[in-house]
Amino acid sequence: MFNLNQFISKYVTKRASSMFLPDIEENKEQLTNKIEGKTVLVIGGAGSIGSSFIKAILPFKPASLVVVDINENALAELTRDLRSTKGMYVPDDYITYPMDFASPVFKKMFIKRGGFGIVGNFSAHKHVRSEKDIYSVEALLQNNVLHAKQLLDLLEEFPPEEYFCVSTDKAANPVNIMGASKRIMEDVIFSYSDKFPVKTARFANVAFSNGSLPAGFLARLQKLQPLSGPSDVKRYFVSPEESGQICMLACMLGENREIFFPKLEEAQMMTFDAIGSALIREHGYEILLCDTDEEAIEKAEDLKNGSKYYPVHYSVSDTSGEKPFEEFVTETETADYVRFGSLGVITGKEIPDRNRINQLYADLNALFEKETSKEEVVSVMKDYLPNFEHIETGKSLDSKM
Repeated sequence: MFNLNQFISKYVTKRASSMFLPDIEENKEQLTNKIEGKTVLVIGGAGSIGSSFIKAILPFKPASLVVVDINENALAELTRDLRSTKGMYVPDDYITYPMDFASPVFKKMFIKRGGFGIVGNFSAHKHVRSEKDIYSVEALLQNNVLHAKQLLDLLEEFPPEEYFCVSTDKAANPVNIMGASKRIMEDVIFSYSDKFPVKTARFANVAFSNGSLPAGFLARLQKLQPLSGPSDVKRYFVSPEESGQICMLACMLGENREIFFPKLEEAQMMTFDAIGSALIREHGYEILLCDTDEEAIEKAEDLKNGSKYYPVHYSVSDTSGEKPFEEFVTETETADYVRFGSLGVITGKEIPDRNRINQLYADLNALFEKETSKEEVVSVMKDYLPNFEHIETGKSLDSKM
């Protein structure tokens, strides 16, 4: 029987256990003091990283847990998963809300609760493919940047003890709108750091997270459809468990305006074609290399007749915003590699200029109030982030299998 966690451990992260366990164990007392008996709000908590964050903090016994997510079905599955896990602590005051954190009803709930001691925001457009056109770009920036400020304004009225908002490795020297939006998000949350403590984390791809290409590989296998992916794109990977743990460590142990990242070596990068091929072999098939998507689709018909040759089409990446490698720290940032065994910490971040951020918000809102273009939005973002080198090829991932 196929075990996904074992597959990730053997072929993707190549770690028998979480790389963060030693740091968690070493700081267990401090983590307990920070979490036990506290009220916790997790926004976007039904997603891959948000749900893993929840599973990381629950052993430290918070007094209450409120989970907000727009995906009602995923919230139901989260609850079933928590309730069905042996030894899992779930507080009596546990409730899930299928709502948008930028909605009026969320604000009503938040105020009625009087705020929370710990707030984690995992609501995000996380895919490079989200920059298809001006409409998808606006939706991405509304969620990742503009609505984030509404939440921070609310938190300013009810300051939490700890606030965490997840970032991405793609925020370091961004080449796509998603990465640039998260780099701006870092400035936005840090601009409130004089009101309450704020922390974030840049980290690798989460192996088989919802909507990811490896998760798509599994779906294709279940439907006997061909696999397709880039052969030249290298990425760092962490397991779903590790993704929640790094966020917990950053949220609870980080100082104000710090950015955490995993200490991974370049040799630990993986290509997507290597993951796809390992997955196919693990399911008992042999690889059948095809030259085009169309050829792979045609050959996949043989799978229905019992063929053991699984068609794949691997090719060089040619879509907008794809970076051939990943990085966590830019040349202008200072990182502490000593404090934790498995984590580096970017330190020395100053409080960003709120006037510049407010001007960016005004410029983006002005664009979205009229007919605009993706190019105009990129131009405004480049004015704010001079190191934003957008890679535009005119092709979207939606044009590929």
